[in-house]
Amino acid sequence: MTVPTPMRAAVDSARRRVAALHAELPRWELVVWSAGNVSERVPGVDGHPDLLVIKPSGVSYDDLDADAMVVCDLDGALVEGLRTPSSDTAAHAYVYRHLPEVHGVVHTHSTYAAAWAARGEEIPCVLTMMADEFGGPVPVGPFAIIGDDSIGRGIVETLRGHRSPAVLMRNHGPFTIGASAAAAVKAAVLLEEVARAVHVSRQLGDPTPIPQEAIDALYDRYQNVYGQR
Repeated sequence: MTVPTPMRAAVDSARRRVAALHAELPRWELVVWSAGNVSERVPGVDGHPDLLVIKPSGVSYDDLDADAMVVCDLDGALVEGLRTPSSDTAAHAYVYRHLPEVHGVVHTHSTYAAAWAARGEEIPCVLTMMADEFGGPVPVGPFAIIGDDSIGRGIVETLRGHRSPAVLMRNHGPFTIGASAAAAVKAAVLLEEVARAVHVSRQLGDPTPIPQEAIDALYDRYQNVYGQR
């Protein structure tokens, strides 16, 4: 299989965006070495199925440019690229197959979010930033072994119908989703920020929960009013 000609420009554009977004992960100290990944869905056209762009497995962030990105179908099979796709490709592909509104998926091993995942504990909604971005607590997904779509199934089962764009996969780390790859990266950055802040607050005492009606109001304002339209 090759990239269909009508999708060529969209795939090349996605390669550039995904390469640039990978640079955000070490910049925000969300990954070490070659861990973590960003992917973007490329919608199909003219009857051709959707594709995804993702980083190759085990490659240094310093070596990630647009040409290094690989293209896969939504079964995780390589369509274009010279390297083996990320070991999380099957998980990303599963999310895209089952959540059509999702166009970006991010996985990191950011320290504080991973610490909550190691405890198997959701992050309670005790900060307005959490209410804004996550619409409530950040949930915990099941333990799953990397290599097949088990992680993807856990992400979908946990986040389907949930306002949070983030899930803490038990004993593994955070995954975030978004309407774009950039939105998923933003969620990953904010997730680490609130994971750290709530952890610190618990060292000082018991954090104060935000009432549900306030969470709902904050979430609606941030999602529908805040920022430029």
